Amino acid sequence: MKNNIYKSCAQVTIFSSIEKGLSFLYRIVLSRTIGAEGLGIYQICLTVFALFLTAASSGIPVTVSRLMAKSGAKNDISGKHSAVTAGIVCTLVITVPVAILLFFGKNSFGFMFSDPRCADIFIILLPGLVLTSVYAVIRGSFWGSKQFLPYSVIELLEDAVMVICGVVLVTGGIADPVDGAQKAIIAVLISYVFSFVVSLFWYIKSGGKFKNPKRQLKPLLASATPITVMRTSSSALNSAVSLLLPALLIAGGLGRSEAMSLYGVAVGLAVPMLFIPSSAIGSIAVVVAPELSENYYKNETEKVKSDIEKSIKAAIFIAVLVIPVLFALGRPISDFLYSSDLCGDIVQLSAPLVLPMCIAMMTNTVLNSMNCEKYTLAYFSAGAAAMLLCVLSLTRHIGVYSYVCGLGLSYIVTTFLNLRLLKKKCRKLNVKDYALKGICVVAAACIFGKIVAGVSERFLSPLAEITVCAPLVLAFTCGILYCLKMFSFKPLKKLISRD
Repeated sequence: MKNNIYKSCAQVTIFSSIEKGLSFLYRIVLSRTIGAEGLGIYQICLTVFALFLTAASSGIPVTVSRLMAKSGAKNDISGKHSAVTAGIVCTLVITVPVAILLFFGKNSFGFMFSDPRCADIFIILLPGLVLTSVYAVIRGSFWGSKQFLPYSVIELLEDAVMVICGVVLVTGGIADPVDGAQKAIIAVLISYVFSFVVSLFWYIKSGGKFKNPKRQLKPLLASATPITVMRTSSSALNSAVSLLLPALLIAGGLGRSEAMSLYGVAVGLAVPMLFIPSSAIGSIAVVVAPELSENYYKNETEKVKSDIEKSIKAAIFIAVLVIPVLFALGRPISDFLYSSDLCGDIVQLSAPLVLPMCIAMMTNTVLNSMNCEKYTLAYFSAGAAAMLLCVLSLTRHIGVYSYVCGLGLSYIVTTFLNLRLLKKKCRKLNVKDYALKGICVVAAACIFGKIVAGVSERFLSPLAEITVCAPLVLAFTCGILYCLKMFSFKPLKKLISRD
C-alpha cells in the first residue's frame, strides 16, 4: 500500500511539475508579447473569474473525494456514484444562473474591475464557469477513487491546450495590450472546454455512473459549504487586492498604466514564482487526503498521526529545498525570464514566506480531511484580515511590496492556528523539531547561496549563473538535510521497486 502511495505521489508530482513548467514558460511568452499592462488586465480577469469559480465549486470536489473515501470504507459503491451526482447537481444549480446573470447584466458589474477594459474580456470566460465547475467535480471523483493517472494526464493536457492556443493567438499579431489579453483569455476558455469533454468521457468509460443524489446532498453541503466559503473568501481577497492595490498606487501618484504594470509584475510574475512548490504540495495532498480520510473514519489513530506527520514534514522539506534557490537566484532568474529587476527583488525578499505557505497549504488539506472545515474557515479569515490590513496600511509607504508582506503574514497566522488545532486533535503529533531544523538549514543554505551568487554574478550571464549556482545550492542544502537525517532514500527505493 505504501509503495502505491509513493508511486502515486511521484506520478502526480511529475505531471504537475510539467504542467507548472508549461504555465511558467507561457507567462514568459505573455510578458513579452502582451506586455506587463496586458498581463495585468489578463490577471485581473482571471482573478475575478476565480472568485465565481471558487464560490461555485471549490469545496465540492474535495468533499466529493472525502465522501467517496467514506463510502469506500463502508464498501458502498452506490454511495460513491451518488456523491458525484450530488456534486454535479449542486455546482450546476449555482453556475448556470450566475453565468446568465453576469452575461445579461454585465454593465452593472463594472465595479468588480479596477480597469474598465476588463469587463468585456471577462464575459468571454462565462461558458467556462459552467464547464470547468462540472470538470472540478469529476476531478474530485478521480481523487476519491484514487485514479491519479487520468487526473494528472487531463490536468496536463488542459494546460498544454491553453499554452498552444495562447501562443498561436498572441504571436499571430496583437493591436494593443487589451487585444493581447483578450486572445489569452480565449485560449483559457478553449482549455476549459477540452478538459470538460475529456474528463466526462473518461468518467463514464471507467465505470462512473450517475445515481440519485438525494442521500448525499445533505452531508455534501454540510462539509462543502465551509470549504467553499473559505476559498471564495480567498478569491474575494485576491479580487479586493486587484481593486485596492492599483487604486492605492494611483492615489500615491502613479499613472493608471504604470500602476497596472506594477500590479502585473508583482501578482502576475513574482508571486507565481513563489508558488512553485505548490505543485508538489498539491500532489502530496491529492494522494494523501483520501487515505487520511479513510483512516480517520476507521478510527485508525496511529495511522492518522503518521499520515499527518509525514505530510507536514514533506511540506517543510520541499520549502527548505526551494527557499535558498529563490533567495540567492531570484534576481538572475527574473532577469533571464522577464528582464524585470523589480520581479527579482520581490522574489528574493519574499522567499522565506514559502515555508509558512507550504505548511498552511498542507495543514488545510489535512484538517479538511478530518472534518474540520469550519476551523480552517475561521483561521483563513484571521489570515485574510491580516493581509488586507497590510495592503491598506503599507502601500503608501512601501508600494507594491505591501501585497507580499500581507501574503506572508496571512500564511504565518494560518499556519500557527492550523498547527495548534492539529496538536489538540493529535496530542502525540511531533513536527516541531523537524521544523526548527528546517529553519536552521534554510538560514545556512541562504548564506551559502548568497556567497556563491555574489561571486558568480561578476563573471557569468544570468543563465550561466542559474545553471552553475542552482545545483550547488541544492546540493549544499541536501547535504545538510542528509547529515541531520531529515530525509532518507527509503521512499526512493520503494518508488523504483517492482513490488
